[in-house]
Amino acid sequence: MADRFPPDTQGYAGRKTGGKRGRSSGKVADFRYKRPSQSNLPKAGPAGRQPSSPERAPRRQAYAALDLGTNNCRLLIARPEGENFTVIDAFSRVVRLGEGLAASGRLSDTAMDRALGALHVCAEKLRRRNVFLARSVATEACRRAANGEHFIERVRAETGIALDIISAQEEARLAVLGCHILLESGHGPAVIFDIGGGSTELVLIEPGERVPRIIDWASVPWGVVSLTDTVGRVEGDTEADRLDRYRRMRMLVSDSFAPFAERVAAAARADDIRLLGTSGTVTTLASLHLELPQYDRRAVDGLIVPSQSMRGITARLSTMAPEDRRQLPCIGNDRVDLVVAGCAILDSILDIWPAERLGVADRGIREGILRSLMAGSPAPSGDQ
Repeated sequence: MADRFPPDTQGYAGRKTGGKRGRSSGKVADFRYKRPSQSNLPKAGPAGRQPSSPERAPRRQAYAALDLGTNNCRLLIARPEGENFTVIDAFSRVVRLGEGLAASGRLSDTAMDRALGALHVCAEKLRRRNVFLARSVATEACRRAANGEHFIERVRAETGIALDIISAQEEARLAVLGCHILLESGHGPAVIFDIGGGSTELVLIEPGERVPRIIDWASVPWGVVSLTDTVGRVEGDTEADRLDRYRRMRMLVSDSFAPFAERVAAAARADDIRLLGTSGTVTTLASLHLELPQYDRRAVDGLIVPSQSMRGITARLSTMAPEDRRQLPCIGNDRVDLVVAGCAILDSILDIWPAERLGVADRGIREGILRSLMAGSPAPSGDQ
């Protein structure tokens, strides 16, 4: 099991992009959790840096990782257990923070209120569990929104949670750190991907002794929410209408993936290529593959699925009417209007990285945060 960061090689150190969306992040946003008050809130420096990390805690102390995404708010609280950890509390809620963001460029008041409701629950859990160190991150929705920073300050004032708007590079790195242990064994190159609500990250890696070596990476602004909102939520009355909508999704995603696809084309032709995905999309499709009556993490996390089976499921869902999808186990109301976009993204990934099998991970950013906190390395140093 990994207990340190993947090395910052060929992709994380030197690929800066201009503008808010592509900014790098080196902030350390871990802190001893306290109730929000003017006296207790950490003082931010010129670049928003929190005070330096305190000394390492006793090994049985509780640590926490909070991930506020475009669609979900998720929290894990755990204690170290050798090279692993034991989860002692968890929370997940669909908050749809990025709802309407594609059209307005802003987080709506309703969406922010939903997210704050979930974050108040998280704050209470952090207090009750007497968490020693926590790192709380926000991803694509807050990166893109014109009022993202304002929302972060509101969260801090109302809940005491210091959210760090992490860069796409950091998001990809944490996802790799959190789930790479589930990568199918082999000696060939591999791609790990994370389909989020507002973006998708892909990382090309080589196997390493403790952690994989990162060779290349990409992040595109298409997740299940942003892609659905951009193409439009009206799916059409006929199968032909729905298929046309799906093709438009595929075209948008494939165009964005094109530079990465070109860079990894030679590696994709190697023997023994492997693929691992972490997202609600892949866990949902894996559940359908297993024909589970309800979601079971123990059956899904670490599962290896033939890629053609996943292709068959995406083809089926892409033309199915919403009311029919709603009846399928493990989809339900929360994902019925978003799963098709996830299928389009997955199909596009399989186009550029045609592995015969797909590994499924029900773990990612939060687990990556916990491993780095417990190893005493809460965040990478570097670009501000």
